[in-house]
Amino acid sequence: MSNLDIRHDLGSAVTVRDGETELFRYVYRPDSPQLESPKPYLHPIRTRAGHLVSLYRPWDHVWHKGIALSLPHVGEENFWGGPTYVHGRFYVQKDNNGTQLHRNFTRLEQVDGAAELTHELDWNTQAGTPYLTERRALSARLLSDEAWMLTFETELHNVSGHDIAIGSPTTKGRENAGYGGLFWRGPRAFTNGRLVTEAGSGSGNDVRGQRHEWMGFSGRHDDADATSLVLMVDDAENPHHPPQWFARSEEFACLNPAPFFSEELTVPDGETVRFRYGVGIADADADAAPDLAEAVSKAL
Repeated sequence: MSNLDIRHDLGSAVTVRDGETELFRYVYRPDSPQLESPKPYLHPIRTRAGHLVSLYRPWDHVWHKGIALSLPHVGEENFWGGPTYVHGRFYVQKDNNGTQLHRNFTRLEQVDGAAELTHELDWNTQAGTPYLTERRALSARLLSDEAWMLTFETELHNVSGHDIAIGSPTTKGRENAGYGGLFWRGPRAFTNGRLVTEAGSGSGNDVRGQRHEWMGFSGRHDDADATSLVLMVDDAENPHHPPQWFARSEEFACLNPAPFFSEELTVPDGETVRFRYGVGIADADADAAPDLAEAVSKAL
């Protein structure tokens, strides 16, 4: 298998290529409107065959951007984007859309054929108050002729001066809407695709809220006679492992291991919380999910 190449567009983004195929572009300094809670994101994301498996700024939720770390309820702040869920009032637009601001890179290199980057970020409220600092590490490596994987690690440190409870719309009172965390939005053509777990496959209505160590999404492309598989694995050391999952296939395609689905996680002032995920991207269908999950878990 070939080595992965890194291109750095200074002050903007990092692109990782597999030969002639751009596997992903990581935009670490976006130009997003404040309403969308500006945050780094991965888009476009492609399989080794070059098929696109991410969606950017869809009309239904313009704050969805490929794969991003998005948190809707961080204390009273919104690092997800758009309105905030308020029980009894549904969604209310507030002046609380915070920003994840890139500070500096501490690592950006190729190691044994893999592409690795680490950077530091400041999570500031819309008013400009420091809330969290973060150390984030991403690495990409090839698994096979049909698959590659992304490892996403984050350490969030509370600098707010008070304890912070991280939750979801469900912890605030909305049933079965526990989204928040590492969130993938799939192409529009993936709508009505198959969600698959170690227990079988189904729709988002079937699996949303269930606890699993991993979950995959298999979708078909409009522009090619091809099927792709996106699969996420939750590290065993993550808080609230195995997580409940926020997943959809009916309205649109998404996957999200949601550690705050139905239970808040409080980060005391001055303390740090850590999460680690493996994401497998494959030119395959749902039948390949167990093998891909095993390969990603071993590499994680």
